[in-house]
Amino acid sequence: MDKNKAKERIAYLCRNIDLHNYRYYKLSDPSVSDKEYDDLLKELKDLEEQFPEFKDANSPTSRVGVKIASDVKAVTHQVKMYSLDNTYSTEDILLWHKRVLAGLDGQKVEYTVELKIDGISASLLYEKGKLVLGSTRGDGVKGEDVTHSLRTIKTIPLVLHTENVPELMEIRGEVYMDRQDFERLNAERKKNDEIVFANPRNATSGSVKLLDSRITAKRHLKFLIHSYGIAEGVKKFDTQWQFLNLAKKWGFVVEANSRLCVSIEKVLDFCEEYYKKRDSIPFDIDGVVIKVNSLAQQEQLGFTMKSPRWAVAYKFPARQVTSIVKEIVIQVGRTGVLTPVAELEPVECGGVIITRSTLHNFDEVSRLGIDVGDRVLVERAGDVIPKIVKVIEHSTGKSGAFKIPKNCPVCGKNIVKENSEEVAYRCVNPLCSARLEKSLTHFASRGAMDIEGLGEVVVAQLLEQGWVRDLADIYLLNKDDFLKLKLFKDKKASNLLEAIEQSKKQPLSRFVFGLGIANVGEKVASVLAERYLNLDNLLKCSQEELLGINEIGPAISVAVYEFFHSKDAVKLIKKFRAAGFDPSQEVRQKSGKLAGKKFVFTGEMDLMSRADAAKLIETLGAEVMAQVSKLTDFVVAGRDPGSKFKKAKELGVKIINEKEFQEMING
Repeated sequence: MDKNKAKERIAYLCRNIDLHNYRYYKLSDPSVSDKEYDDLLKELKDLEEQFPEFKDANSPTSRVGVKIASDVKAVTHQVKMYSLDNTYSTEDILLWHKRVLAGLDGQKVEYTVELKIDGISASLLYEKGKLVLGSTRGDGVKGEDVTHSLRTIKTIPLVLHTENVPELMEIRGEVYMDRQDFERLNAERKKNDEIVFANPRNATSGSVKLLDSRITAKRHLKFLIHSYGIAEGVKKFDTQWQFLNLAKKWGFVVEANSRLCVSIEKVLDFCEEYYKKRDSIPFDIDGVVIKVNSLAQQEQLGFTMKSPRWAVAYKFPARQVTSIVKEIVIQVGRTGVLTPVAELEPVECGGVIITRSTLHNFDEVSRLGIDVGDRVLVERAGDVIPKIVKVIEHSTGKSGAFKIPKNCPVCGKNIVKENSEEVAYRCVNPLCSARLEKSLTHFASRGAMDIEGLGEVVVAQLLEQGWVRDLADIYLLNKDDFLKLKLFKDKKASNLLEAIEQSKKQPLSRFVFGLGIANVGEKVASVLAERYLNLDNLLKCSQEELLGINEIGPAISVAVYEFFHSKDAVKLIKKFRAAGFDPSQEVRQKSGKLAGKKFVFTGEMDLMSRADAAKLIETLGAEVMAQVSKLTDFVVAGRDPGSKFKKAKELGVKIINEKEFQEMING
């Protein structure tokens, strides 16, 4: 066969085999026999070996798999892959629905509901309709390049099935394994004296990350689409439901039980229905994902630092087993909180071996009436977190709740319950090694103050010597102090002292992260630092201001406010300053005619979406706030404005309509 005919034949075979795959895996309506299909695939493989210059990366033969020579590479997602907040009850769902309505100023809302597959999140990037990259979710910002493995999954189209293909499309979904295929895989591994997988999700994760995707190809993984990250050069769709239906035309598989619900009551009915049906589904599910259907409303609701405000996961009530409490141990956290933890006789629950469960606090211990030796009912809350539900049988025949210790189990000092409303007992000893060791290690970590050489071993020695009583004390140490520690010579002591001195140059964002405030990660710390710029401003922050920051939700605002308004924080910051360290954040100069102005949007806009308006004013130097406060400069009110409009009137904030807003941005 000459080259021209070979090229045409290869192209023909690729098109037809793709079509047969689509009919078999998507439509469940094969148009050829298995033998005919195998013959076509063999012919294509033979021709590609004879004429390798005509083989495409997305050829159907790539589903057979390859072996790559090196470890997988990191991939930075073009749009962050957020995680979902969880709900565990009807009440939780209704509270979330109430927050959605408040965020939409009372607009009518529809929801899509989709089964929550217990698999591995993955991203697929298509350029002009061809798959060019497949990656895992990772931490949401960066994942791993597993294109070689994802190409073997036959429910992932290598080329989109439409003439008007998107210029650039990032598809997101879940890779999973049917229970039947999982059981077959484990039976084979057991026969070959290999370690069996604990559950289908573990098997899926291990299969996707194999360097040899020829093995992946044999494990019958599947892929269900649930969302997208980027959509360029594609006909506009206005709702999640429209997107799912368009995705089917492109060749993707959408979970067949997905449903459009016109009310929250219909959502609750769906959740109840599939909780009862969960075992009849051929793959593992652990809940339902609920999404606001309108994409415009999704944009209006936006995101917190970790999760979209327009979507939530409802986790099914947990699986339950029984076990024996072997011991109750007390852990001391960074803030001094004592947490009782039950050590259990190992027991399998939903494919996971459970050996311990937190008891949260001593009120919970008292409620349960739990003690060592008791037989207890254990469940995996949301099919994830082990939780003791109740005592089935007391070892002594009667309730004998584990007694609250009078002293800290680590340092032996007194413990207290600071007020009647708080459930936690705390070790108030600032020298308690359990508290301070965790705090110091975190403070010196790379993402925080980046003090190289101040690791766990050195921190433990400093605490043993009694030289460090709080975070600020490390700035009072000298070279002679370090030379008295084990394994320290002149150079090592000098290097650590220099690292501590250099850490004084770190910006406010790293310092705030290093303080270890509850719920404050690196990104939130950066947002706070850029908003408040210095410690004086942070010490004066109000909860209203914090809630007005678009990226910060209620839990974070409470934690930040309580920390910076505590006596301990004021005292600690004063000590940092005395040691010559007073961090600040460099002001990023905002340019544009609206530089420094703060806007809030409410109601429906006619000339542009609220999301587009927000992006536009940010380019002009302004800032978009989530809530109205005294710091707000303008509230832009569209049609049917909601509670933010009322709040603006109460606070005397200037309210402008869309016409006035257009005149403002156009000069």
